[in-house]
Amino acid sequence: MERLVGKIDLADRENVHFLLLNIGHFLTHLFMLIFATAAALTLSRDWGMSYGELIAFATPGFIAYAVFTLPAGWLADRWSREGMMAVFFLGIGAASAFTALAETPVQMAVGLSVIGMFAAIYHPVGIALVVHGRQRTGVPIAINGIFGNLGVAAAALITALFIDHADWRAAFVWPGLFSIAMGVAYLFIVAGRSAEAQESARPESEGRAAPMLFDRATVIRVLLIVFTTSSLGGLVFQSTTFTLPKVFDEQLGDLAVSASDVGWFAFLVLAVAAVGQLIVGYLVDRLPVRRIFMIVAVLQVSLFAIMPGLTGWQALVVAIAFMFAVFGQIPINDVLIGRVTHSAWRSRVYALRYMINFSIIASSVPLIAWIYSGWGFDTLFVLLAITASGILIAASLLPVLRFAAAPAE
Repeated sequence: MERLVGKIDLADRENVHFLLLNIGHFLTHLFMLIFATAAALTLSRDWGMSYGELIAFATPGFIAYAVFTLPAGWLADRWSREGMMAVFFLGIGAASAFTALAETPVQMAVGLSVIGMFAAIYHPVGIALVVHGRQRTGVPIAINGIFGNLGVAAAALITALFIDHADWRAAFVWPGLFSIAMGVAYLFIVAGRSAEAQESARPESEGRAAPMLFDRATVIRVLLIVFTTSSLGGLVFQSTTFTLPKVFDEQLGDLAVSASDVGWFAFLVLAVAAVGQLIVGYLVDRLPVRRIFMIVAVLQVSLFAIMPGLTGWQALVVAIAFMFAVFGQIPINDVLIGRVTHSAWRSRVYALRYMINFSIIASSVPLIAWIYSGWGFDTLFVLLAITASGILIAASLLPVLRFAAAPAE
């Protein structure tokens, strides 16, 4: 392996490094949503619990996902972003395999908590590595985001396929082993990088003399808007991605009659919708961010408002459209942070953004369970339309930002 890696030149090695970062994003969201599909399709029956009761045990995992984000970003800035990425791959893979041993909901909650702890590493560390040294960050962030959302899509499909052809435990074990293999590959790749490349990637050396691109007031205003829209967007993202298998199980009728059918439809919707990130990533590098942000928010409001009551093909088409808009919002906030922050503390800003985002995600799990148990999914979509209206208002307050064609150092 070492001889093979040694034959890869620096440019190719950086491309492989980018690919592994994207695979890491895929795995992050895959691991965080395996339980959602398993709970919807088999565990609620196997463990004799309602769907609403069972998904509450996912809450500790999402709390860990939020709580450990800030320390992960701090360690990355103070120690090594590449080192933290290796810890991510190896740790989350082992944690997933461990979770397959769960025999009770409490044991499952413990396993999901460990998964969430390692998953918290990815966003503040991986995205900071993605934007490092790039003049235009929209498309790289969008590509990275597509991998993440394909992970969301694959969670439903892979879990459903394992349920139909093996069992839910296999859905935790095999992705875990794959992640460990990717961690070993990542260690070989980063070990073979040149001394110059490693020095340029050190957080301490990235922004020592980097000038402020915007005045302090503008930076604070942008970050406040980013944190606000991240909070509201986190509720929207979690509510849609977490419940989509159950929504399809109930509302697609004869279109989905098995676990695999539900998984395939969820994968189709999320995979097609992931293209929204690439389109938005391309546009925010070329058009005013505020304009793009407001268009995405208007689409969310409109589509959530018409979703209640739909079934069959109508529900499927509208689901594709609103997930397209939900995913389209994701690269906007990351591009804004990458452009207005110094690289020396960028991981910590990403960490704060995702800590807020994931805190909302964690709190939304019991909220989803409560709304579903009391009123059903139609009420949930009405509330999501109201939440998206808040995103629209916040986006309208974004100042006009004219980015220089300089790399995100």
